[in-house]
Amino acid sequence: MDFETVMGLEVHVELSTKTKIFCSCTTEFGGDPNTHVCEICSGMPGVLPVLNEQVVEFAIRTGVATNCEITRYNKFDRKNYFYPDLPKAYQTSQLYLPICQNGHIDIEVNGVKKSIRIKEIHMEEDAGKLIHDPWDDCTLVDYNRCGVPLLEIVSEPDFSSGEEVIAYLTKLKAILQYIDVSDCKMEQGSLRADVNLSVRPVGSTELGTRTEMKNINSFKAIARAIEGERARQIEVIQEGKKVIQETRRWDDNKGASYAMRSKENAHDYRYFPEPDLVPIEISEEWIERVKNSLPELPEAKKARYIAEFGLPEYDVDIITSSKDLVKIFERACAVCENAKEVSNWIMGEVLRMASETNTLPEDITFDAANLGKLILLVKGGVVNRNTAKEVFEKMFTDNVEPEQNINEHNLKMVNDDSVVLEVVKKVIDENPNSITQWKDGNDKVEKFLMGQCMKLLKGKANPAIVTKVLLEELQKI
Repeated sequence: MDFETVMGLEVHVELSTKTKIFCSCTTEFGGDPNTHVCEICSGMPGVLPVLNEQVVEFAIRTGVATNCEITRYNKFDRKNYFYPDLPKAYQTSQLYLPICQNGHIDIEVNGVKKSIRIKEIHMEEDAGKLIHDPWDDCTLVDYNRCGVPLLEIVSEPDFSSGEEVIAYLTKLKAILQYIDVSDCKMEQGSLRADVNLSVRPVGSTELGTRTEMKNINSFKAIARAIEGERARQIEVIQEGKKVIQETRRWDDNKGASYAMRSKENAHDYRYFPEPDLVPIEISEEWIERVKNSLPELPEAKKARYIAEFGLPEYDVDIITSSKDLVKIFERACAVCENAKEVSNWIMGEVLRMASETNTLPEDITFDAANLGKLILLVKGGVVNRNTAKEVFEKMFTDNVEPEQNINEHNLKMVNDDSVVLEVVKKVIDENPNSITQWKDGNDKVEKFLMGQCMKLLKGKANPAIVTKVLLEELQKI
């Protein structure tokens, strides 16, 4: 029997506000345990929350950018459950009237376009962090993260493959970074995804029993978790057993998931309206102001780059997928006014160095204006491309100024014909066998001789001049 996968996502996004959702404690990542807490976010009795207006603003921005309807009248609810990292024994969230509903994000996988529906986006507070200490056989709690504002973006079950999930998350992450509502640093937990997954026989219209895999915080881990859980559920069904609705934890090191607890439904949380917070009324003027303040979003930027600069769609997909790569592209273009060359350098050297140094686009620190300057130095014949790549490596790691680095290390290109001629004659004299082969019609020898010339010139010569002088001397033989 062939099976198909049906998935929906719940994406939790930590917002880039300075303070928490209901108090004035800092949201800064890190800090000593339990130092970013107060009476409100630690759940002391008798305290009253005050809603951070910027959280609402960021929620509206996200809703508009993801084609959602904005709920004009919305409110908070209490989601009741006891867990050690939730000091109040309830979470303030939105069930009945979430701030955003009925949106969509369009994706493309293997040339096939698909619209992923967004059921809702709601505001809520984050919980603390449990730290399990195997040495002392105990669990410690850090409440610094309690009360950090979250958006939970809930999709419909529209995904059928891991590739679609990654395409959606990549695009969602780009949108959130473009509109400045979150840094989306998955390694810090700013973007976390829960995957609701079920399988069913191909052709069936009835959904299978779903499981939820919690808080997977890297795209690669998400892809592996999907494949692992899909295989597990199919194996359970083929053995004549039933899939249990439950929450599971994915262990990326072991490549397997394990059960955490039975999967709760809404009624298990005993939701009721939050009595300490007034409802929120969002005016048309507020929504219009947010719409007018949004920057150019990834899809629009992609279309403009292709039309305005004639760049390949593949290159543009990569560049516009990251707000930080876009900043590098646009700043370098402003200096050298050569979009195609900047694109080539980003797709080549920038991404190569990022990969080799395990640097995320958001953590790249070199001044992008220097990339534009380096491109102009290559175009002006100051350095050749190979030397420029060496200079760029220093730019990437140490943020050096290219022209200063070239001057300090005597890397300027040799454009003096007389110097090149002297080296070419020396190479010809020292390689008589190669000259004999060339006379016999072996044109490949020219590349070898060219390489020897560049070696003696320490890679600093103008390749066009070396080629010209070498061919002229060979013709004289």
